[in-house]
Amino acid sequence: MKATLSVTTVGVISAILAIADASAQSPAAKAAANYPTKPVRIVIPYPPGGTSDILARLIGTKLHEIWGHPVVVENRSGAAGTLGVEFASRAAPDGYTFVLTDIGNLAIAPSVYKLSFDPLRDLQPVTVVSYSPHLLTVHPSLPVKTTAELVNLAKANPGKLNVPTGLGSAGHFAGLAIEQRTGARFHFIGTRGGSDSSRMVMTGECEVLILGMLQTIPHVKSGRLKLIAVSSDKRIPALPNTPTIAEGPGLGGFVSGSWQGVMTPSKVPPEIVAKVNADMARVLQMPDIKEKLNAQGTDPVANSPQDAGKWFAAEHARAAKLVKDTGFKLQ
Repeated sequence: MKATLSVTTVGVISAILAIADASAQSPAAKAAANYPTKPVRIVIPYPPGGTSDILARLIGTKLHEIWGHPVVVENRSGAAGTLGVEFASRAAPDGYTFVLTDIGNLAIAPSVYKLSFDPLRDLQPVTVVSYSPHLLTVHPSLPVKTTAELVNLAKANPGKLNVPTGLGSAGHFAGLAIEQRTGARFHFIGTRGGSDSSRMVMTGECEVLILGMLQTIPHVKSGRLKLIAVSSDKRIPALPNTPTIAEGPGLGGFVSGSWQGVMTPSKVPPEIVAKVNADMARVLQMPDIKEKLNAQGTDPVANSPQDAGKWFAAEHARAAKLVKDTGFKLQ
């Protein structure tokens, strides 16, 4: 005699299994399903007004709309940005603290500074936010219009043209590469970040600026900076009449740029990281955000945590090789 189950019995069993499945959910999975339940903090390791700061505020506004909870942008500058990154690495791993920073902190700093933490060990990747080439600009009073003229002026006046930059930053290394390729000699001055660097050139305290497009373009449009060249491999749609640095003598194939990435403490549950990654990707694909970034020569990236991790590791290896090959040391 075959045993049979009534529809009612099957329904009861299904309900029991559903309850058991829900009970079996990990605390992290439950937390991710309801995330966030309070304000989220994005640490920026530079003063307000820099590229990372601009991006964090753009993204944070949209995430606030999605999550229904504020996204607080907290600027913690110092030690070329490493203080803010270290602060974020030591935050509680509850998924409510992130750091949005750049190639300088995540790829170059570990090869340049003696750090008390390891950004690739103590933090885990969430996503790469954006990538943009550098712009080579000068104070409007400087009597140069091309990369060749700037190089010749620097060669004729070695160490006299001041370049403010975060020491050990991507812009600093771009300047060193120009020196190495052309024989020009600049005087690099350490700053707390891009906003300080751009201010020092706009006020005439310094003469030359190598900085990301997102932060620089508004000052070029206002006439406070004179645009010389872009560091991409070819001319870009946002600046079709602007030559590349590579078009300058002795600089064939020259390319440099800066990217921004988001990380969070290494012990934050992967379920929360995946949730934040998906929501940030959603924001970066919004038409108004893409339009704002593309108009200033910046490309949204929004890759997965796994691909971001590979990106960070590859960039760190490349920076370490550059430091070794050039014998670079902070003075």
